[in-house]
Amino acid sequence: MLAPAPVYLFDPREKPDLPLVEVPLVIASDESVAAYGCLVDDPEGFEIEIVTWPAAGWRPVDAGTGNEAGFVEGIFSGEWRGHVLHGSNEAVGGNYVLGWSDKLRQTAGATQMREAVHLWHMNYHPDGGQLFYPLDHLPFVVPVALPGDDLTPDKVIAFWCDGTRGLYIHPKIWHEGIFPVHDRQRFLDRQGRVHARVSCDISQEFGVYLSVPLHAP
Repeated sequence: MLAPAPVYLFDPREKPDLPLVEVPLVIASDESVAAYGCLVDDPEGFEIEIVTWPAAGWRPVDAGTGNEAGFVEGIFSGEWRGHVLHGSNEAVGGNYVLGWSDKLRQTAGATQMREAVHLWHMNYHPDGGQLFYPLDHLPFVVPVALPGDDLTPDKVIAFWCDGTRGLYIHPKIWHEGIFPVHDRQRFLDRQGRVHARVSCDISQEFGVYLSVPLHAP
């Protein structure tokens, strides 16, 4: 039975309380990022990997075809509204609730330091890679996992980026939108035009939320 498509806009206060799984926070460096993608100093001219359309049967896709859609780009914004983290992606016309703070159910103190994001969902793009380049040069966090549809919470890590360089991820890398450490942040987003998306609702599949730290150790 196929899982229903994720609903990306909702009131997190209506979500159930579930156990939390702590996600390891890794400082992004050329070495730590290598299996997932790379760090980018200058987005100008940086090329996105586009994956050839898979063959439907035993006959192969003709060489030089099936990878011609190119890429789209726009501004990806992450914004904290109180203790709820919202994302918008102009490149693909998407709007999302990315997660919420560990202080969500507190009635006061929306300006208190947010320690972590409670993450409910991840996805990957089988058609192409994706570049997030910080326009405001502030720290940000990106949860990721290596390719494979057998995703489990223990396979997820999060990169802490200091905001001086962008993060590029290869096709099929599990990820979620950018988590700004401060109230809001803008990124140049560049990704495959087809924008195929494979999703995992972690809260439904595993009965947990992922707790992603926001501050470098």
